Parts: sequence; C-alpha cells; structure tokens
Amino acid sequence: MKISAEQCGCCGVCVAVCPHNILELSSMMIITHEGCENCNLCMVVCPLGAIKDGKNEI
Repeated sequence: MKISAEQCGCCGVCVAVCPHNILELSSMMIITHEGCENCNLCMVVCPLGAIKDGKNEI
C-alpha cells in the first residue's frame, strides 16, 4: 500500500477502518507502521483515492 501525500486530505477514514491498526493520523500525514496484510479496506474507503496498492505507481 502507498499513500499519496499530495492527494491525502488526512481525514482519518482509513485509520478508522484498518483492522490491524497500522495506520496513524498525524497532523500533516498518515503514518504507516509495519503489519499491513493487504486487506485493501483503506483503499476502498479513501474518499480522495490517495491510497493505491504497492504494485502500481501513484
């Protein structure tokens, strides 16, 4: 998973749905910790389309 800093609005929706609690909302960005299991919930709920799978370039 990759989060585009340019597209991300730091709304925190992805943080709220992550079942593994690897996402953290900072004042200026989403911080990703280790442990992502590629469930893609964050990509599905992101209203700005700022999250892509790690296989594709943003």
